[in-house]
Amino acid sequence: MAMLKKKSRASGEIPTSSMADIAFLLLIFFLVTTIFDEEKGLSIVLPEQGEEAEVSANNILHLVITPQGVVEVKRGESPQIQRASPSEIGAIWRFEVGQNENLIAAVKTAPGAPYRYMIDVLDQLQAAGASRVNLGLMEQ
Repeated sequence: MAMLKKKSRASGEIPTSSMADIAFLLLIFFLVTTIFDEEKGLSIVLPEQGEEAEVSANNILHLVITPQGVVEVKRGESPQIQRASPSEIGAIWRFEVGQNENLIAAVKTAPGAPYRYMIDVLDQLQAAGASRVNLGLMEQ
């Protein structure tokens, strides 16, 4: 009597018993190794507590940034407006602060103006050594 050997067939199923463990380990791996970008913004040191002080209109240099990127420079209560590019603000500030040491830069941005123009103006003021800057939004 001859013994017949039974052939074993490979199973067509995928073992799913450890699938949840593998998915969980992959999830932990990607959470741990993902690098999140830090939110970048303006590095401006703000005072601890806001103070109100009376300032003479002659001590204010108004810098109004339009949506087209033109900066309208107005000195105190003078009705004259000088139009300049953001790159010229540093030179204007140096000249004006040479005339008046108590000068404050009042930067106002139009609501539709791109953010980069305000940053360019603030960079120029910082490079020119302006320490007293007031930020605001232009009224429509």
